[in-house]
Amino acid sequence: MKRRLTSKLLLASLAIAPLAAAPTSVATAQSVVRPTSEVVLSIGRGELVNVPGTMADVFVANEEIADVQIKSQRQLFVMGKSGGETTIYASNAAGDIIWSANIRVGSNIGSIDQLLAMAMPQAKISVATMGSNVILLTGTVAAPEDAAEAQRLVEAYVGTDANVISRLRMATPLQVNLQVRIAEVSRSVVRALGVNLTSVDATGGFKFGIGQGRSPFTQVSPGGPVAVGSDLEGDLYNIVNQGSSGSTLGAFGKFLGLDIGAALDLAETQGLVTTLSQPNLTALSGETAEFLAGGEFPIPLAQGLGTTTIEYKNYGVSLAYTPTVLANGRISMRVRPEVSELSSQAAITLNGFEVPALTTRRAETTIELGSGQSFMIAGLLSNSATNTIDKAPGLGDIPILGNLFRSTTYRKGETELVIVVTPYLVKPVDGNDIKLPTDGFRKPSEFQRLLGFQQSDGVTGAERPKPRAVESTPAAPSVSQGLPADDGEQQPRRESEARRASAQPGFSFE
Repeated sequence: MKRRLTSKLLLASLAIAPLAAAPTSVATAQSVVRPTSEVVLSIGRGELVNVPGTMADVFVANEEIADVQIKSQRQLFVMGKSGGETTIYASNAAGDIIWSANIRVGSNIGSIDQLLAMAMPQAKISVATMGSNVILLTGTVAAPEDAAEAQRLVEAYVGTDANVISRLRMATPLQVNLQVRIAEVSRSVVRALGVNLTSVDATGGFKFGIGQGRSPFTQVSPGGPVAVGSDLEGDLYNIVNQGSSGSTLGAFGKFLGLDIGAALDLAETQGLVTTLSQPNLTALSGETAEFLAGGEFPIPLAQGLGTTTIEYKNYGVSLAYTPTVLANGRISMRVRPEVSELSSQAAITLNGFEVPALTTRRAETTIELGSGQSFMIAGLLSNSATNTIDKAPGLGDIPILGNLFRSTTYRKGETELVIVVTPYLVKPVDGNDIKLPTDGFRKPSEFQRLLGFQQSDGVTGAERPKPRAVESTPAAPSVSQGLPADDGEQQPRRESEARRASAQPGFSFE
């Protein structure tokens, strides 16, 4: 009887509903309720939710991703079953939504957070899942190697099926300091030997000479070569001429009634050059930095209408490099060190100006290495030997006597050059922690400069004046402590002093 009554009432309500709705010409759409909260779960784990109201119905969009168990009319337990996203709604007896949430289920998110917190306590990394097998890492780490290490740990934990995306940022911009050491040792030896034989008629009517050396008749002047002996009318005359290219030994005498003069050129030059340069330069990753410690020398260039212009060329120790910090913490950089110096050898004279030559050692390459690692990018080991003989044709080949018609020059050079680069990932430091070459320098007093002939009054290990914070001044005592009250004249002056004190900087160089 109850079922029949219920069916009759249901048919009557359905018949009356169109008649009641007929006068209304515009249909009213129901409002859309979106989830108001979000719950993130791991597979196989759940959370207990307290619902703000009495539940009558619970709706789960996808029971394969998450499921619920109702503990009471105000509490329900949400469980994660598989990776993905779904939605849960809870309504009361009147049909009002009293709780709704987006449920995101991932692969052991809490365990990954705990793993990263234990392995990298200084880093701030957040883990989120995008779908069933995508894990997103966000946050801040100190260095690129920390980001690579975090991604490697997560990939090893979740397995190869998951796709780990790292969007970790560095705490500070990446700065690379490059140290370049250029060490060179160059040795050179030059030896020269020449003979000159001259016959002279004392009356000045005849002169004859053979050989490749300089003439024995070298003028002797004050401050010039050293002469020992007598004049041409004597039996012997010796000259020792110390020139720029060596020494000349001269002798004069009579032979078969002829005045004979002979000169022997002896020269030996030994040179040793040692160069050690160590430029340091810091630049941001991806930026190009240049360094030059030297100068510029002018080069005259002839122009039209008899005019001359000057062009300057750099010389000295220069360094240019572009670092790029890779994801694994290694540094790839394009580096170009150069050491050049002015040289009188191969110099030319142009329009009355002497243009010096340049002796240059340069290297340019691209390398990849880790922070603190060193690499030799260039090396040179050069040995050269040259032997030059100037002689008269035919006469210089005569045994023994042929030495009078020959001049010998021997040159030997040895050069060793090494260029080593070392990059470092650096961070800014406090200015007071930096040591400068001028920290221990102190200028001398007048007594030390005039009587002690001292150029400085330096102290080993001394520190330069550094900025320091201004000490806080004690608060002014109140009037209740016995101070007289400000009158009309003192008040403006004290306000002006207070304004000046507030405008002073927070540190002092005193």
